[in-house]
Amino acid sequence: MSTDIEFADDDQAFINSQQFQDIKSWTHDHLLSRIEELGAEFGRWSRASIQQFVELEVDSFVRLRRVPINDREMQLISDALTKELAGFGPLEDLLNDPAVEDILINGYQNVYVSRHGVLERETVRFADSEHVMRIVRRILAPLGRRLDESNPMVDARLPDGGRINVIIEPLAIDGLSVSIRKFRKEPLTPADLVKLGTFDAGMAQLLEIAVRARCNVLVSGGTSSGKTSLLNALASFIPARERVITIEDTAELSLGTSHVVRLESRPGGFDGQGVVSIRDLLRNSLRMRPDRIIVGEVRGAEVIEMMQAMNTGHEGSMGTIHASSPRECLYRLEMLAGFAGYQGSEVSLRRQIANAIDFIVQIGRLSNGQRRIISLSEVTGVNDNVVAMQELYRYEPIVSPDGEERDRWVSLGIAPHSPKITRFRQSLQRASQHGGDHRA
Repeated sequence: MSTDIEFADDDQAFINSQQFQDIKSWTHDHLLSRIEELGAEFGRWSRASIQQFVELEVDSFVRLRRVPINDREMQLISDALTKELAGFGPLEDLLNDPAVEDILINGYQNVYVSRHGVLERETVRFADSEHVMRIVRRILAPLGRRLDESNPMVDARLPDGGRINVIIEPLAIDGLSVSIRKFRKEPLTPADLVKLGTFDAGMAQLLEIAVRARCNVLVSGGTSSGKTSLLNALASFIPARERVITIEDTAELSLGTSHVVRLESRPGGFDGQGVVSIRDLLRNSLRMRPDRIIVGEVRGAEVIEMMQAMNTGHEGSMGTIHASSPRECLYRLEMLAGFAGYQGSEVSLRRQIANAIDFIVQIGRLSNGQRRIISLSEVTGVNDNVVAMQELYRYEPIVSPDGEERDRWVSLGIAPHSPKITRFRQSLQRASQHGGDHRA
C-alpha cells in the first residue's frame, strides 16, 4: 500500500515538474505534424486508437531524441497527450472526479477546485492562455457557442447538466476566466441530506409535510450554499400524479417525478435579439396547466408573476433566492418587486408576499465547507405593516467536552400555523379512518 502511495507521489511530482511540461510540449508539436500528415483519417479514429497512436509516437520520439525518462514517466506523458488530443486536457480528470463541485480558472496559471464546499488551489497546469482556450473551445464546440472578440462572454449548459461560464480579455484583465459548475449524476435525496448532516430527521418530516400539503417554500442562501440541491431534494416529496414545471436560467434541477416540464431561459444573440427571460417563461407556464411551478432562482422581475401564481391556485410552488437570512429574503422580494415596477402600495406588496410564501428555509455554508440548514421559518402574516415570521427550527451547534463541534437543531416547540398543513393532516386522518395507507 505504501509503495502505491510513493508511486502516486512520484507521478504527481513528475507531472508538476517543468521537465514534464517541456517534454509534453515537444512531443505535442511532433504529434501535430504527424496528425497533419494523416489528414481527415485521424478524425475518424476512436479514443483507443488515438491512445495507441500516441503511445507509439511518444516511444519513437523519446528513443530518437534520447529523452532521459523511464517507462512510467513515458506512460504519464502519453496519457496526458491522449487527453489533449481526444479529451479535455488537464481538465479531464477534474471533470471526471465525482468529488469536484466547481472548477475555477483565473488565467492559465491559477486553477482552483471546490470539493465538499472547500475551495483549494489545484496543481493542474496549462502551458499558456492559448492552451486553456483550446480546451474551452473543445468544450463549447458541441454546444454551438462561439467565444471570440465579438462575443467575449459565454454562459452555457453542458450535456451532463453542469454549466460553464467563460469571459476573455479585454473584459477579463488578468487573462481569461473560466467557471465550471459540475452536476451530480445522482441528485441528493432528503435521506442523503440527513445522512450528510444538512438537517435532522425532525426537520425532514416537517419539510415533507409542508411540500405534500402544497405550502409555498422559498430556499434562501448565499452563493454555493446548496440551495439548488436542497430544492431538488424537497421536490422529491411532490406526488407523482402532479404536473410540475421547472423554470431556470441554466437547467440544473433533476426531479425524480415523471410529469415534469423543464424550461430554460435564453440569453439571446450578440445583437440582443431572441432573449427569452425567466419572466417570459413564467408567464407562459401559467398557460400550461401546472399543478406546481418551481423557479430555479428568483432574481428579477419574475418575482411579481411568481407571487401571483402562488396566490392564484398554484400552491405548492417553490424557488430559491440569494439572501443571508429569512428577513433579508423578504426584503429582497420587496426590492425585486419594486425594480419590476410593482404599482401597488408598500402595505399591499407585503400582504401579497405574506399570502404567497408559507415557509423560508435558510441554508448556509459553514467555514469547513459543510452545508447546513440554519433556520426554518414560517411566514404568519402582516403585523403593523411588517411581514411576520415565526422561527420553527434554529441551528445551534454544541461543543463536546473533547472540543469537537457537533450539529444540533433546536425546535422552538411551535407547531406551524398554516391552514394548509391543518387541512392536510385532517385529510390524512380521514383517509386512515377509511383504511387508507398514507404517511404524514
